[in-house]
Amino acid sequence: MPDIVFDGAPDYELADAFIADTPQRIRALTEPTRRLILDLVLERAATVTELATALDRAKGSVAYHVDALVDAGLLRVVRTRRVRAIEERFYGRTGRTIVIGNEPLPSGAAPVGFLASAVAEISSEAVVASTLRHARIPEELAAEFFEAVVELAERFTRLPRGGDTVFGFVGAVFPTDHPSLPEADEK
Repeated sequence: MPDIVFDGAPDYELADAFIADTPQRIRALTEPTRRLILDLVLERAATVTELATALDRAKGSVAYHVDALVDAGLLRVVRTRRVRAIEERFYGRTGRTIVIGNEPLPSGAAPVGFLASAVAEISSEAVVASTLRHARIPEELAAEFFEAVVELAERFTRLPRGGDTVFGFVGAVFPTDHPSLPEADEK
């Protein structure tokens, strides 16, 4: 498959990945409005006013969520401009891909929220391509495989923009209680 380069990169610099490795960062990511804000600023930096318009929410409410994302280190001011007597701030992500770290999850902040959000976003007419697989592998291989998932997610976010539909991508590697066969008897 040929490399596809996102032709509308954000209008600000950002790291390839940001590790959400603290309870504060993980909690910030569990809130749906905050995830929407992070998705919106992946295309370009935006002001609170622009975000409020896009989300059809009150400016004060959006500002609250932007502040929580800034405090968690997931969002930052990437530039400012003077509008009359007010300094307008443009916010951008700190990383193109946000990876949940390997810290224990705080109570009520299970990453299942991401999967539930993905399911909730699916259009009623959509045909969803998905797969779920299980493999009994060492933790080191699971970590290596997840690095490949992150690379694929990053490639997804760099695809050329166009069309009328926004598609979602979810990738996860996680330990389960799924049963496995015992070792085969050598006969």
